[in-house]
Amino acid sequence: MLARQEAQGDTAKRLGTTLSLYDANISTIEDEGMSLSKRILTAIGSGDAAGLNEAIDSAFSLMRSALNGQEGGVPLFGGGSSQPPFKPEKIADLIGMDPADAFTNGTARASARVGDRLDVQYGVLANEVGTDMVKAFQSLAAIGPFDQKLTDAQSAALKSAQAELETGITTVRKYNADNGRRQAQAETLVTRADERSLVLNDVIARNEDADLGQVAMDLAQQQTMLRASYSVFSQLNSMSLVDYLR
Repeated sequence: MLARQEAQGDTAKRLGTTLSLYDANISTIEDEGMSLSKRILTAIGSGDAAGLNEAIDSAFSLMRSALNGQEGGVPLFGGGSSQPPFKPEKIADLIGMDPADAFTNGTARASARVGDRLDVQYGVLANEVGTDMVKAFQSLAAIGPFDQKLTDAQSAALKSAQAELETGITTVRKYNADNGRRQAQAETLVTRADERSLVLNDVIARNEDADLGQVAMDLAQQQTMLRASYSVFSQLNSMSLVDYLR
């Protein structure tokens, strides 16, 4: 029982590490999208497009890098596929492309056993977090490249593209928030696993010289408490925990 509890605690810690990597990459997409949106609004307001091409290319490159982020050589957003899930190498590749064709990720989601019959399903797919952003970058690619001053037509088209970009940012933000909730759950599970391990170690230490029947009774009591704790935790987090307690 103690070994199982420690193993589940280790699993929760590894899950926390993976979720932190998701957070870092999704946050990069969100931050770069927000920065680009502000830059576009400034260009629309002033008519000055100096540096706008570079800002767009940089934001696209960082999004591409984030969507193709890895953990231990495995694509984070790959959905079970071993190939980089985002194909286009430069923004010009998006022109005329169906947004769905930009992605090669699968649909599988990972699951981590963090308690007795208690699993946490996690993972974000590249097309989920990136499709709306790709639509915005497609529009930007079609409008540009930009000279020092925007034409009236470019300014009008940029307003539409900026609105698409905001939609993309909203989608990214949603998945980042979902991932953040799972991070908080993983942290709670790690804390509880450590606490249970301490309790079980104490039970074993106190009963080293006791009769085996008493040891068995104490361990059974702790196991019952542990299962009850998982049951309550699962109910409180039913939106993202798969509860297999029976």
